[in-house]
Amino acid sequence: MVRPPLTPLEHERGHRLGTLLRQARGRRSMAEVASAAGLSAETLRKIETGRVPTPAFFTIAALARALGVSLDVLAEVCAADRAA
Repeated sequence: MVRPPLTPLEHERGHRLGTLLRQARGRRSMAEVASAAGLSAETLRKIETGRVPTPAFFTIAALARALGVSLDVLAEVCAADRAA
């Protein structure tokens, strides 16, 4: 199964998500937050920088829990109609 290429909108959403996660992380280290979410620091770095613009739902849910951010807030920030 070949995954279709991401659209510019999907890339932009990934960057917005990464920015929000970086802001929510604050002064905590990537390693600390990644460990709390059950991820590698490299995975978190890729998400925060937009290199992984469409992470799995369970990854985002784990990060939201570790950062104390509501999934509703993440969904609102990353909503398609916010690009532009």
